[in-house]
Amino acid sequence: MSYHASFSRPDRATLARRWQALEARSDASFFLRWTWIGAWLDSYGLEPELLAVVDDDGRDIALALVGHAMQSRLLGPVATLSLNQSGDPAADRPYIEYNGLLADRDRAPEAASAAIAALTARRDWRALRLSGMAPGSPLLDLPARRRVRRDESPVYQVDLDAVRAANGDYLSLLSANSRSQIRRALKDRGGALKRIARAALADIGPWVEDMAQLNRDRHADNAWDDPAFRAFVETLAARGLANGQVDLLRLTDGADLVGLLITFIHAGVAMNYQSAFAQPRGGKDKPGLLCHAAAVDHYAGRGLGRYSFLAGKDRYKQSLATCEERLEWWMIERFSPRLEIEALLRRMLRRPASA
Repeated sequence: MSYHASFSRPDRATLARRWQALEARSDASFFLRWTWIGAWLDSYGLEPELLAVVDDDGRDIALALVGHAMQSRLLGPVATLSLNQSGDPAADRPYIEYNGLLADRDRAPEAASAAIAALTARRDWRALRLSGMAPGSPLLDLPARRRVRRDESPVYQVDLDAVRAANGDYLSLLSANSRSQIRRALKDRGGALKRIARAALADIGPWVEDMAQLNRDRHADNAWDDPAFRAFVETLAARGLANGQVDLLRLTDGADLVGLLITFIHAGVAMNYQSAFAQPRGGKDKPGLLCHAAAVDHYAGRGLGRYSFLAGKDRYKQSLATCEERLEWWMIERFSPRLEIEALLRRMLRRPASA
């Protein structure tokens, strides 16, 4: 059987139908499922191209979205394709992870080969951005002048099977310092957090607003200051609550709000995507650590296999993890005089590719 790849811009209803039909035959990540993709497209009003690989019967075996933009580089803008991203920094604030093709689980290698051939045949780009990729992705085999790994990140996780094997004593799996910090904070609060509530549909708006308030002025570049990002989070939570793929948790200590967590549930893994925590009540109070420890117990009790903090080099993630994976961010570059000069300058100035 042969495979054919093409680019098009189907209307949203057609795209949703095709995407969800293929999703049922795919082992792709949560970030490649319509809950995420549809919420992203609708929240930002995006219309990227659809890369579709079909078989001789016209049946989809792989789909991906492709953004095209002139992206800023060291020596000026460069025509850049972005896999399952738009190329607009504001619209790409949700930060995709575990990226790739939405592919039929039985024909993934053939799908990747056809997608690579289609991307190679296009002459309207000099760089291809592959964000949040698992190491060894077949898409990295695309013919190129150079492949630049712009970043890599650990994905710190907790093995929930190990928590259950320890009779639910998650803290026994952590370092002495992490155990001590959490136990002191628990002691000051009189024990474990009193209540974990899961949002109903009517709770989403108020709880997301609470998250925005708690995160205000805590980060120099704060996604929560962007109304479009908040709309995306609300849309994602509403659609994910309906199909069981998203949890919005509210953790309280008596009448006191301690924190909120937005978590994706997929393939036996709970993935914490966004969080918001109250200000510490004192030097020993650790609202963030307490909320994550409570979430670990919650998801271990629900029989899931892992609790993931998703990509990030934050020290707290490492201190709470018992295992890890890695993700990578790549730029695939074709020959271009401008990019050749840029690469030479970076070597001479010893500037990283991410600069």
